[in-house]
Amino acid sequence: MRTNDIALVGLATMGQNLALNMDRNGFAVIVCNRTWGRTEEFMAGPARETSIVAARDLKACAASLTRPRKIFLMVKAGDAVDKLIDEIVPFLEPGDVIMDGGNSHFQDTERRIRDLQGAGIFFLGVGVSGGEKGALLGPSIMPGGDRVGWGQVSSILESIAARSADGRPCTDYMGAGGAGHFVKMVHNGIEYAVMQLIAETYDLLVRGHGYPDEQAAKIFRTWNRGPGSSYLLEITSHILGTIDPSSGQPILGSIVDAAGSKGTGLWTTQTSLALGVPAPTITAAVEARLISGLRAERLHAGALPGVLTNPEALSDGGDSLGQALLTATLMAYAQGFALLQAAEAAWSWGLDPVRIARVWREGCIIRAAFLDTLAEALSHPGLPNLLQAATMRETFSRGGSHLRQAVALAARQGVPAPALASSLAYYDAYRSARLPANLIQAQRDYFGYHGFERLDSPGTFHGPWNNERQ
Repeated sequence: MRTNDIALVGLATMGQNLALNMDRNGFAVIVCNRTWGRTEEFMAGPARETSIVAARDLKACAASLTRPRKIFLMVKAGDAVDKLIDEIVPFLEPGDVIMDGGNSHFQDTERRIRDLQGAGIFFLGVGVSGGEKGALLGPSIMPGGDRVGWGQVSSILESIAARSADGRPCTDYMGAGGAGHFVKMVHNGIEYAVMQLIAETYDLLVRGHGYPDEQAAKIFRTWNRGPGSSYLLEITSHILGTIDPSSGQPILGSIVDAAGSKGTGLWTTQTSLALGVPAPTITAAVEARLISGLRAERLHAGALPGVLTNPEALSDGGDSLGQALLTATLMAYAQGFALLQAAEAAWSWGLDPVRIARVWREGCIIRAAFLDTLAEALSHPGLPNLLQAATMRETFSRGGSHLRQAVALAARQGVPAPALASSLAYYDAYRSARLPANLIQAQRDYFGYHGFERLDSPGTFHGPWNNERQ
């Protein structure tokens, strides 16, 4: 019987493409799925001309693996992962490695690591980004857990990962515990934010400036040739230029304006609040999807009074709006990296922002041309936030005025732009030496006797209004 280098369990599209990727890179792969029918379809179809073999059950799958065994799970996050672990552990030995490549919550990953420590089995939470195509041709891979476990599987993950322009694989050890899935969660939070920022900018082109989709596509293509070049800008220009075969019109006009989600954006927002890290652009993006889901209500609310104005001329070919989008996008990355920094302070996983930025350079959904610049900025010890990086100050200084103009345009035209506005508010608040939180302190003391701090004396004080109420 052939011995195999790795088992891939879970043959939805992502799992299939990862298996094909591993096979193409010279690894002996055995696959297994909950239902044999799906396995048969894969083996008779995409895997027909490969060296991949299949097992009917987990026992046979584990028995065929070289030691230490390496098992890559690609199943839906949640109970399915726990159930699969329980089923396969009896066939494993100390030193074997289980990798969870789904979008699991990082706290679930930490629990699974603890649960398997007694058996001597290494459990890695592995974030995988790049979609179906990325899984096949080379994704960005974010593994976390025990470093010894990473050492057992690093050659495989480095071989199947995307490569950046300098030839480095877009994978690396993220850190201990739930670090891998935490980094993937933050990646997805940034993804939510950038997608919403792009959608709002598109809306400003269409409703604020009166541009049809075909012209908007050309502007996005122009932006994608500039410093903000990214995967999401690239696919947006393609989408806007796509014609619906059934109607002969731009396809976007036929798509329902309600966006769903799978929870990672919400997790990012919840975690940012729990760690006390402001991430308003990411939060605004999550809330925008929730509002989009209220479609029936929005249709009825269309009669509410709004702004009556004509679209405004676009005098500069879209350059200012493109600068606004780039600036707001960088704000989203700044918020994500601030959250990663707070997580490292809280849990000491060994998160390295430079390493993370480099892993995101290719293969993943948020890959962008400026990630090398961000990596350089993040390499300076003690940097509290990307907004303070010397290499980024000119970008923010120049782009801030463009972002302000875009938000003003949205207000004048009655076009909702919550992520753009939140980015501007984040920038203005962060650069403010003094904020009106002093009034909030006084209010809390007035109604709750919570006390306040003074600028001129240490300690906690109460206002004279408390004496007046006695």
